Amino acid sequence: MTRELARLPIYLDYHATTPVDPRVAAIVLQVMTANFGNANSAEHVYGDAAAELVDKARGHVSALVGAAPETVHFTSGSTESIRLAIGHAVSVSKKLPLRVAATTVEHRAVLDALAAHEARGEAVVHWLPVDHRGRLDLEALEHACRQGADLVCVMAANNEVGVIYPVEQVGQITARFGARSLIDATQAAGHLPLRAQEWNITYLALSAHKIYGPKGVGALVAPRGFGAQSPNHRVSGVGEGTPNVPGIAGLGEACRLRDIEHAADEKRMEAQRDRLESLLLAAIGGLVVNGDPEHRLSNNLHIAIPGVPNNAVIARLRRRVALSSGAACSSGAETPSHVLQAMGLPYEIQGSALRISSGKFTTDEEIECAAEQITSAVASVRHALKGVMA
Repeated sequence: MTRELARLPIYLDYHATTPVDPRVAAIVLQVMTANFGNANSAEHVYGDAAAELVDKARGHVSALVGAAPETVHFTSGSTESIRLAIGHAVSVSKKLPLRVAATTVEHRAVLDALAAHEARGEAVVHWLPVDHRGRLDLEALEHACRQGADLVCVMAANNEVGVIYPVEQVGQITARFGARSLIDATQAAGHLPLRAQEWNITYLALSAHKIYGPKGVGALVAPRGFGAQSPNHRVSGVGEGTPNVPGIAGLGEACRLRDIEHAADEKRMEAQRDRLESLLLAAIGGLVVNGDPEHRLSNNLHIAIPGVPNNAVIARLRRRVALSSGAACSSGAETPSHVLQAMGLPYEIQGSALRISSGKFTTDEEIECAAEQITSAVASVRHALKGVMA
């Protein structure tokens, strides 16, 4: 993927969304124009071909996350997957309210879904704290399960500071106590090895647009028996509408490519991330790196420059480098990130935080150029602040 650096900003916001891989786009276009049948149409070969595409995609998704194919259900994305998972856990609970244990740094989609069920008296949430690095205390999780948690929500990797969580151990603990587990793998799928079935994960959510696939499609791994069971529906999905076959096929192809290529891509992205981090640390005095340096996504760099407002830096970088102050769902919010608040970071860190995330299409040249642009923007803000205080 090429472009002129002088014309378009360097894109370093891959946690928000990724460009569609041209090979995935080709599959989507082919399905839209040639294999356009309705996967629910059982009377002719167009429907047969569409249904086969859905089944093939289900196999690719299941292979990427280590789940049985029949447990994969297609959705509009992770947010819907998360809502469906929590709703299902509520519906099958033997008694209400559902007792939920969730980390304080979960994605807003999880927090909002839990809040909705709490408001209806269907759930009560016990919050699992994290430390200043964003790390989860597994003993606290085990204690919550011992106290009777029915559902445990732990993300596989944080969408802001990039911390990777021990979901294999989470699955083992919840299975031992008979609790269900919901793993938000939106940022982790295609980056980290996932073995949903082997690790006793009950629900797992992912989105295509985080792994170089199209927007508007995702998947939920859920227990057998979940979803539409009517014999009139040939495609085992969540709802009864027409399956989004182009999107589903695109998700499947994106998963297939990630399964094959992620190891090499991760190694390159980690080297680029480390290079950018070293350049910024050398050039910007007082810069702080947030999160867990030992357990973070290879493409994540979360920094803060105390005393330098992040919105001022981002404004100067708007046409040069695309990055963010936090989650896309909270973009433009006036309040600090709930993740950084949960980590107990000082206000000056929260107000100066920058989330930088690279991807498979990021080049070494872009990393070098981005370091220069970010350094220049910080220097410009500091100079302006001195002028105001003078």
